[in-house]
Amino acid sequence: MIWWAWLVAGLVLFGLEAMSAGGFYVVFFGAGAVVVGLLDLAGLHLSLLLQGLLFVAISVVAVALFRKPLLARFQKGIPTHKVDSLAGQMAKALEDIPVGGRGTAELRGSSWTAQNVGTEPILRDARCHVDRVDGLTLYVRA
Repeated sequence: MIWWAWLVAGLVLFGLEAMSAGGFYVVFFGAGAVVVGLLDLAGLHLSLLLQGLLFVAISVVAVALFRKPLLARFQKGIPTHKVDSLAGQMAKALEDIPVGGRGTAELRGSSWTAQNVGTEPILRDARCHVDRVDGLTLYVRA
């Protein structure tokens, strides 16, 4: 394969990585293609089979050595826990909610379906404690 084809392949692989979700796999194959293209341009003319083997070797070694540190660096600011949990918040009942029954409650300006999991009924306009959230349902108690 001629040197410029390797460089074009590397640029295409870099572009694919840029359009992906950022798993940092394709970028290393792009780097392998660019390295093989630059070696061919520099005068190291290898057979197509050796170029292919060199491409695979460089790419796999780069993934093994650099992927984990690169992920750690770029995902450093991403929290690993739930950022905005509604459990523990206080909601306002929009209607009477009997024990074990369903009704509606307002939380952060939005109306939610609320299930009373407590031992006493929740009266309209009373504040209630959110135990947990499942989908669009708040599980609340007085």
